[in-house]
Amino acid sequence: MKKIFIDAILAGAFISLGGVAFLKAGGIIGAVLFTFGLLSIIHYKLKLYTGVSGFVSTAQDWKELPVVLLGNIVGCGLVGVAMRYSQPELVDVAAAIVDKRVAAGFWRVLVLAVFCGFIMTTVVNFGRKGQWLPLLFGIPLFIVCGFVHSIADAFYYLLGVEPAGFTAPVLMAYLASVVGNFIGCNAYRIFQRLAA
Repeated sequence: MKKIFIDAILAGAFISLGGVAFLKAGGIIGAVLFTFGLLSIIHYKLKLYTGVSGFVSTAQDWKELPVVLLGNIVGCGLVGVAMRYSQPELVDVAAAIVDKRVAAGFWRVLVLAVFCGFIMTTVVNFGRKGQWLPLLFGIPLFIVCGFVHSIADAFYYLLGVEPAGFTAPVLMAYLASVVGNFIGCNAYRIFQRLAA
């Protein structure tokens, strides 16, 4: 479990670096630069919550999933603290994203997260087979569409929210992203079983 946790911390850090690029550049350019995070994670075979959620099949996988999520959040927190110190102008940009999630509420965030999860499992499937082009389209696709990625959001929350600001509505919005991503990551498998 130690290696999984460390791999998950690194994955959270890579996603956060993509998040920094998105916060600084914005728009299509920021969305494309964000792709660096997932490309690096797949290249180094790290553990990302949205990269493993769609492939859970054994009891061991289920035990590892919360460890991966926690490790990802820790990695996001480390980069978030570093950016809060070194680039404080990003705090307000991240806070605006968090405010938007909270205003949307649990169910809307959950729906947006489902679509992101669906895209994530698809592009990870391609990436595991050495096909990188779908990543360069899929990641900017979910960002441009306004879909919600729970690990990117962990970075935005940990950068943009003061510790006292983690109120029930903020935590519920984040929980919606985690649950929605899991559902979306497994949507393809669910529909395959229905079709069988």
